[in-house]
Amino acid sequence: MKFRHAIVITLLILFIDQLIKIYVKTHFYMGEERIPITSLPWLRFHFIENEGMAYGWKLAGSWGKIALTSFRLVAVAFGTYYIMSIIKKSYHSGYVFCVTLIYAGAIGNLIDSLFYGMAFEFSDVYAQNLAKGFWQEGFMGGYESILHGRVVDMFYFPIIHDVNFPDWVPFWGGQPFEFFRPVFNLADASISIGLICILLFQSKFFKTPAPVESESAHHIH
Repeated sequence: MKFRHAIVITLLILFIDQLIKIYVKTHFYMGEERIPITSLPWLRFHFIENEGMAYGWKLAGSWGKIALTSFRLVAVAFGTYYIMSIIKKSYHSGYVFCVTLIYAGAIGNLIDSLFYGMAFEFSDVYAQNLAKGFWQEGFMGGYESILHGRVVDMFYFPIIHDVNFPDWVPFWGGQPFEFFRPVFNLADASISIGLICILLFQSKFFKTPAPVESESAHHIH
């Protein structure tokens, strides 16, 4: 796999990720949920924003947000170097592809953190407004400064819902159970798929070459 292939994959993921986020941000009000395919009630779009990492994890406070965005910047810079390095060293193409997925996902959420605060109006969960982007007529200004943008999430797949844990289950007995609960975006999915595939196929990606039999041992046989 060549570096230009990694660039194409990254740009494709970024394009689709940002296209979906911009559409949701400007066509959904905060908290809105839609079921696009009525025969699949567990496949839903649910617009939320989070200030943190994948699946809503975050660091507290304004400085936590700055630290997280700065970490993403450093991680993306290192990711560029790392991908070039493993391609140069002829690592397994599958591993390079997985690292590229993680890299693209990191950039996708970094774009939100860096620019969305300046590029979009505030999405008010109570007013249920459709936030305008800076390119739209009547734009009233961004909701935050650079580095403080919130990540847009929309994919929600509650495959199992409206059920409770059995009463005999310790701690959670009788409590509501739902799978899959987190709301995420394409960038999150790209990162998760890359990591999971590396864990599943690491033995294939990092094969240890078979020991070469010595000349003396060959003569003994």
